[in-house]
Amino acid sequence: MDRLLPTDTAQPSVADDTELERLYAYPDGLDRPWVSVNFISSADGAVSSDGRSAGLSDANDKRIFRLGRLLADVILVGSTTALVERYKGVRRSEVAVDRRTALGLAEVPPIAVVTRRCSIDPGSPLLTDTEVAPIVLTTESAPQARRTAVADAGADVVVVGDQDVDLPAALAALAERGLRRVCCEGGPRLFGSMIAADLVDQLCLSIAPLLVAGDAGRISAGPLPGQPIRMTLRSVLHAEGLLMLRYLRQ
Repeated sequence: MDRLLPTDTAQPSVADDTELERLYAYPDGLDRPWVSVNFISSADGAVSSDGRSAGLSDANDKRIFRLGRLLADVILVGSTTALVERYKGVRRSEVAVDRRTALGLAEVPPIAVVTRRCSIDPGSPLLTDTEVAPIVLTTESAPQARRTAVADAGADVVVVGDQDVDLPAALAALAERGLRRVCCEGGPRLFGSMIAADLVDQLCLSIAPLLVAGDAGRISAGPLPGQPIRMTLRSVLHAEGLLMLRYLRQ
């Protein structure tokens, strides 16, 4: 994996694990939630192939994906993406536990699921195949029976909003639990809502050397923000035709 940007002669141009951690590290001393969004798209802008993002990914993208989880306090995901991508809890074997401990993080980050209707099956692997309790961010209008069932299955159910999930309140609830380093893994509608609410601090975007066409969506969808959010390109990595771009908000 070659580093094309920044052009720092004091650092190796080949990005090893140490260099990747340096590039993708969260800011020190956070006193608020800080959101890094992780996505992949094809060269022609498709967010999926055969209905899943895995159809675009390769070993290099998976390395960045795992890095996002390594460095985060919590993984934030929309309920539809969690279902389509067959999410389960993060396992110790997937993250470098010793490295997380050295960074002052919990051994395993929880998954936080955004779901307006609390539409998580109590038998979902998110609840049954996990080493830490997931967090379910839902609304007052979600059926009480669903909220109770998910809580009884082991989730930390947090009501943040009446009809829709209040995303600033959701992030505040995560911060109250000491979870400020937020890695958002989508999907497009959650990402679009995060943009509209002006909550995105960083975008880590992999561009696969594939042309997909078809009816695949884009990486964000939903309401328009008040104005486009200006981002700055801070790093570019390249490996086997895959570009890995990292943008920070100005």
